[in-house]
Amino acid sequence: MQDECIVCKEPLIYLEQDELMECEFCHTKKMSKTRCKNGHYICDACHTKGLDVILSICMEENSKNPIDIIRKMMNAPFCHMHGPEHHVMVGAALLTAYKNAGGDIDLYKSLVEMMNRGKAVPGGACGYWGACGAGISSGMFISIVTGCTPLKKESWGMANQMTSRALNAIGHVNGPRCCKRDSYLSILAAIDFVKENMGIEMDTSEITCIHSHMNNQCIQERCPFWKG
Repeated sequence: MQDECIVCKEPLIYLEQDELMECEFCHTKKMSKTRCKNGHYICDACHTKGLDVILSICMEENSKNPIDIIRKMMNAPFCHMHGPEHHVMVGAALLTAYKNAGGDIDLYKSLVEMMNRGKAVPGGACGYWGACGAGISSGMFISIVTGCTPLKKESWGMANQMTSRALNAIGHVNGPRCCKRDSYLSILAAIDFVKENMGIEMDTSEITCIHSHMNNQCIQERCPFWKG
């Protein structure tokens, strides 16, 4: 077993109902369904500390390939094997590649908006909401680049279609969750969606998993990125 708890390295436990827990780092008390075997709870705010690194990575990036961009984020110290940071990273990588491929956006403002929205999606949404945060992040990306609001017409539909396409790809693989796999699937779905609907062609590349040794729940041969 590889470590999961960032305090004691023990595996995480996902409960069916919320319990009042105190964060080991900031001591904030919140209702949560997630703790480790030893009872340690880390709130999403503490789990995602260091997200400012995303801004520096993306603002200095020239690549049109969101897979390459998100892998740089995944290699940064702030990123864990699993966690709500991926709910920001997917959209941030897509925004950056979209801009570099010719998309007309203010990248800095878009990234700040992506961070604010992505951080609002809690860890464990994939299992408890029935909507993986990585897939939702791809919908946020479309919402941001199209200037969508709840009262828009075409962009409202596009943002929801994007989320639907990403979640469909994630759901067909089945669980348990893998934040890296689900991030890749969401990005690949978004690359195709943007090309079809917006005429912007982002680059892509073959994906070979380099994270399986850190994932206690790796599905191996069932994963499209598993190479043994």
